[in-house]
Order: sequence, then C-alpha cells, then structure tokens
Amino acid sequence: MTTTAAQPPRDRALGRGITTLIPQAETVTPAEQAAAVLAGMQSVPVRIGVLQAAVVLLEERVRTTEDDTERRAAATTVAMLRGAICQAG
Repeated sequence: MTTTAAQPPRDRALGRGITTLIPQAETVTPAEQAAAVLAGMQSVPVRIGVLQAAVVLLEERVRTTEDDTERRAAATTVAMLRGAICQAG
C-alpha cells in the first residue's frame, strides 16, 4: 500500500499577498497606503452598498481636507468607486 506525503504547511499567512503590496515605511502616508491597496484589489468583488458608503465618506473628506495629496487620492478613489458601481449596476 502506498501513501501520499502530507502537504507541507503553508509558510505564509492568509492575505500576505496583498499586504506585501502596501508600503509600510514610516514615511508613507495613509493616502499612499490606500492607493496601493486599491491598486491591488481592483479585481476583488465587493458589495455595492459598501462602495456607496465609501463614496459618501470619501466625498466628505475631499470637501474638508486641507491636504492636497489626500484630496487628490480621495477624489481618485471616489472616481474609481463610482466606475465600479456603474459597471456592476
């Protein structure tokens, strides 16, 4: 009787793939981290309601932040989310 060797344990944690794409240096801004996450998750399915809620929150941030980099990142994210909502709808 032959037996198959057991599969070796995975040496990486679940989700490690996406976290390696997110810049972790202390000099990286939250907006830069968010942009990296969005780039890595463009093909991940998400419920429409989550996208709509994110749009509302980010639009408020676009209106209220004084940081131009953050404003541009939030506005770009809003545009991406609206595009995803339109494609899904």
